[in-house]
Amino acid sequence: MTLNLVNVGESVRVVSIAPSQAGFRRKLLSLGMTPGAQIKVKRLAPLGDPMEIEVRGFNLSLRKAEAETILVEKC
Repeated sequence: MTLNLVNVGESVRVVSIAPSQAGFRRKLLSLGMTPGAQIKVKRLAPLGDPMEIEVRGFNLSLRKAEAETILVEKC
């Protein structure tokens, strides 16, 4: 499943990040979103985009289109 399909309050683990987005992938990896990292979806904006997630102790906002490139599994 991809990160954009995860509901608020759920925790998931990163499986992989799509290699087609090389620059964006590098940025996420430098922020600590590596395979195996645990992510919790904190909240969604009123219209559903962007979403706020917690990864390795800090909060990060991602657009739904960006979240589609991150493959995750439920913990």
